[in-house]
Amino acid sequence: MSDEGIKESCGVFGVYRHPDAARVCYMGLFALQHRGEEAAGICTSDGQTLHLHKNTGHVGEVFNDSILSRLPGQIAIGHTRYSTTGSSTVANAQPYKVRYSRGEVAIAHNGNLVNAQALRRELEAYGSIFGSTMDSEIFVHLMAKPSYQNCEESVLGAVKRVQGAYSLVIVNETQLIGVRDPYGFRPLCFGKLGDGYVIASETCAFDLTGAEFIREVEPGEVLVIDEQGPRSHFPFEDGPKRRAACIFEHVYFARPDSRIFSDTVALVRERLGRNLAREHPVKADIVVPVPDSGNFAAMGYAKESGIPLAHGFTRNHYIGRTFISPLEAERSVKVRIKLNPIREVIEGQRVVVVDDSIVRGNTAKSRVKILRHAGAKEVHMRISCPPHISPCYYGIDFPSKKELIACNKTLEEIVEFLEVDSLGYLSLEGMLAATTQDPESFCAACFTGRYPTTLFDEQDKLKLERRRP
Repeated sequence: MSDEGIKESCGVFGVYRHPDAARVCYMGLFALQHRGEEAAGICTSDGQTLHLHKNTGHVGEVFNDSILSRLPGQIAIGHTRYSTTGSSTVANAQPYKVRYSRGEVAIAHNGNLVNAQALRRELEAYGSIFGSTMDSEIFVHLMAKPSYQNCEESVLGAVKRVQGAYSLVIVNETQLIGVRDPYGFRPLCFGKLGDGYVIASETCAFDLTGAEFIREVEPGEVLVIDEQGPRSHFPFEDGPKRRAACIFEHVYFARPDSRIFSDTVALVRERLGRNLAREHPVKADIVVPVPDSGNFAAMGYAKESGIPLAHGFTRNHYIGRTFISPLEAERSVKVRIKLNPIREVIEGQRVVVVDDSIVRGNTAKSRVKILRHAGAKEVHMRISCPPHISPCYYGIDFPSKKELIACNKTLEEIVEFLEVDSLGYLSLEGMLAATTQDPESFCAACFTGRYPTTLFDEQDKLKLERRRP
């Protein structure tokens, strides 16, 4: 990614009827680590009691054999978190577990609610006490309504009150439940594992756990799995008729080996690169990807243009999250630690450098300097999506408009700021055409400013922390 400005969404995983559900969930979370690196958690059910462990850190830091052995049961849900609402604390880590009148329930959420503040004010007015500053906790308070007869009914009632993006896994003593909002903003997949079932944000988690992909959870579907087997409810008969899958999942977030929104991510990214080459050709000697997110788009650009693909950067995969540059203000120091050029590949060459996006522009500028210092004769930057002009309110932590470079500079000014010989962004049409689905079935609000839902709240990840009673 060209900038340290767009942060991951979250990853959710659920398993039903497996003798070692906690360890299966642990492996699933490993596959989904790219979706959130701030915290991880697993909650299991032994049929009578829920057992939870969560903490800040990577999956491998939060869990070990001893901890997993203390999470018994054949049902489990897990979560890898990047905080899109609420700061990164243990209290805000997920799954979020509560005890209420009908027993225990835990929830793991990928997405962002756009009416969280209004709902929380309403719930607090009726006596609800919140233990976190996550919008995800709102679900369990809505589920606690006394008139509901069971957990299944309470989920069906609660989801009708929330608006925005949510792909959920929910566990109680005997059931695993998967929920996807009626727009289908975030991916959610359903699979089979032995005699049981799994639900995950991406199919790459099925590959690692040995599960077989069955289908995607449909937008607006509540999928309940218990001793009766899987069954589906569709409570949004009067809901939105359009879908709004996040196109940026294909551009950047999802792993290339995953299949989401009915397409294999790697193939979509290759087509993004091919379309980019058609729209913004240039005379050059090599095409260089910014690893890892630019790899497949660069391959597509190279194939379409006939310009050889060359790996001009090597990436350091072993940087801890807590690394602090001795010169914090010098962003290029961090960039060089992550990516280092191979001078013998770059020197004297006209380089097309392909990446997925530019956010603030500072990191992209630093990479251009690195290529120049490595002896590049020319640097032509190609971006496999349109310019970002608006924040996302559906589960991605974008900077504000004042920080987005495309909101504050013209294309010519961005070229001057980056110090590149040319710059080409893929068009909106070219991006959407890279999928096999109807272009109208995607949300592209971060590129267009046209949001598929009404925005009720102040849209800020710390909105529930700054609010006053």
